[in-house]
Amino acid sequence: MGKLSGVEEAGHAYVVQKGVRPNDILKRLRDETAALGSINRMQVSEDEGQFFTFLMETIGAKKTIEVGVFTGYSTLCTALGLPTDGKVVALDISDEWTRIGSKYWREAGVHEKIDLRLGPAVESMDQMIANGESGTYDFVFIDADKSNYPNYYERAIQLLRVGGVVAVDNVLWGGKVWDETVNDEDTVAIRNVTDSIANDQRVTPVMLSLSDGVMLARKR
Repeated sequence: MGKLSGVEEAGHAYVVQKGVRPNDILKRLRDETAALGSINRMQVSEDEGQFFTFLMETIGAKKTIEVGVFTGYSTLCTALGLPTDGKVVALDISDEWTRIGSKYWREAGVHEKIDLRLGPAVESMDQMIANGESGTYDFVFIDADKSNYPNYYERAIQLLRVGGVVAVDNVLWGGKVWDETVNDEDTVAIRNVTDSIANDQRVTPVMLSLSDGVMLARKR
């Protein structure tokens, strides 16, 4: 999340107080990630994490994919919303950051639900498609390198079942997406993927102002 104003900070604190169920393991993972410095902005907010737990239970998800794990907070939130036989295929390139999350996954008793695969996510998703896994996943969360968002989205749609949901993070991008003077590669990629989703007749889309913006699309 970006820097909040005083009113926004108070509002967010209220949302967390009323809408996020306290969890000591999640808190300690957040605290350890916060100690990493400015890179901690890559972690989803507490209320966004709670939303994903809620969403997994709401859609009855069992098979999910996470593109971009970082220290594994959102991975843990997703896994907590899955049944005992649920699975998160967690895709990332960093052993360093994912190792932080793995000890908390184990402590929370969900490590057996999480299948961590290190390597370029596009290649991992292509392999899943080649293995005949298209149309078998309930949920895909995309929160990795922004320039590849369009590539991740197209593969997510292939891998999702009808009725499955893809969530794309950081779609507000700190306000850069509506600033026409900003045209760096990441900002343009986010604009492109949100335009594609908004006009994609294969899905029903909605954009939420949750955290730095989350765009959801339900596959028809």
